[in-house]
Amino acid sequence: MRLAFWRAGKDKAVVARAVAKPKAEVASKAEKAEAKVEPKIEVRPAPIVTKQPQVESGDIDLHALGAALARRRGWIIVPTVLALVASVAVVNLVTPRYKSESRILIDGRENVFLRPSSDRTEERQALDAEAVTSQVQLVLSRDLAREIIKKNKLAERPEFDPVLQGISPLKSLAAMVGIGRDPFSMTPEERVLDAYYDRLQAYAVDKSRVIVVEFQSADPELAARVANSIADGYLVLQQGVRQEQAKNASQWLAGEIESLRKKVSDAEARVEDFRSKSSLFVGTNNTTLSNQQMGEVNTQLNNARSMKADAESKARLIKEMLQSGKPIEASEVVNSELMRRLSEQRVTLRAQLAEQSSTLLGNHPRIKELKAQLGDLDNQIRDEAAKISRSLESDARIASGRVDGMTVSLEQLKKQAASTNGQDVQLRALEREAKAQRDLLETYLAKYREANTRETIDTAPTDGRIISRAIVSNTPAYPKKLPIVLIATIATLLLSSGVVVTGEL
Repeated sequence: MRLAFWRAGKDKAVVARAVAKPKAEVASKAEKAEAKVEPKIEVRPAPIVTKQPQVESGDIDLHALGAALARRRGWIIVPTVLALVASVAVVNLVTPRYKSESRILIDGRENVFLRPSSDRTEERQALDAEAVTSQVQLVLSRDLAREIIKKNKLAERPEFDPVLQGISPLKSLAAMVGIGRDPFSMTPEERVLDAYYDRLQAYAVDKSRVIVVEFQSADPELAARVANSIADGYLVLQQGVRQEQAKNASQWLAGEIESLRKKVSDAEARVEDFRSKSSLFVGTNNTTLSNQQMGEVNTQLNNARSMKADAESKARLIKEMLQSGKPIEASEVVNSELMRRLSEQRVTLRAQLAEQSSTLLGNHPRIKELKAQLGDLDNQIRDEAAKISRSLESDARIASGRVDGMTVSLEQLKKQAASTNGQDVQLRALEREAKAQRDLLETYLAKYREANTRETIDTAPTDGRIISRAIVSNTPAYPKKLPIVLIATIATLLLSSGVVVTGEL
């Protein structure tokens, strides 16, 4: 293998020395001894001609570098062994940390029965990635951190407040030169929060709505307890936010309801005042009295016209029957009590006349008497029919008078309604305003009752639920002993080898 150099001059001299150096070392030990005995006499031994491969200028002899690494293997092995021993000692001296994790699923647990009545028909949208990331930030919030620290008494542990166990001189010196922060310049809360966030990690699982909460501590039980406390505290914080929203909403709605009640009362008072001044009183079916009266008069007028036409037609029909000599078969005539009795007597007389005619002649006094009685009954029937006809004509005239009176009343009511149309428009406008205020008040009252109910619920639904609680781990998560030892050893081996090769070059 040949590596080309791109520099000339000194690089060629360096390469020449690197190549010629193995040749000089081929000299015999006798020459070295002679050089020691006679130090003042410089004797240059004749070069020993060996069969070395020809090395071109600008190339590196890997065989010579391998020989140099083998010759100085002590400079490589010793640092590597020391690094191995030091790394093993360091990883054993470092206090191990145990990690526990809990998982929270963000699924929006509010169902249709717990939604507001106005939102029950709406489709609930799925949470997007930004919403899940926002929930992760809620897990990492300082308010939640303070609650967890207070609940688990982390401020009383030296692991989270290094001042409790004293600061080493090395850390103090590093803080003085600006490498690290001086713990004494920080408040106890800041020190505990820094240690808390140094051991906490929360993230969302890719392509899911699951949040992972990881916590590390030298005490495995504390790590599991704090991880579970964070998950529980997150859900409690969500419940508190919902209850706080409901409380704020109920307070705001209470103020708005009081204001709306006054507005509704004022609007209804204006409606009644305007109605009384303009005489636009409301009757049945929520109509004004003038309109209601006009409708009633119109109905009576139609009835009177119908009665007039009916009476006139019946009277005319009876007259025509009387004039033509036809039997009177009108319902008014037939249904009359007198006419019914006369008709019965007529039937009886005709029966007697028929019976007597079978034995007696037509000039017999009895036959003449029966015929005279029968003629008299027919005259009575015709007279009664004429009376009924005249009675119907009188009814028609009465109905005509009622029609005229109703027509006059209807015209007056129309004029009155026409004069009050403008006032009626103003009244309807005031009624619409009052109705709008009343509907808004009823809507706010329903929302206020709902918000007040949600405010008093101790277990309000949250957007998440714990799907995996943290358990105590017996395997340290930090430090990773084997990887650290291997990395330190391999890095020292490569570094020492590089130093040797650099020196040879």
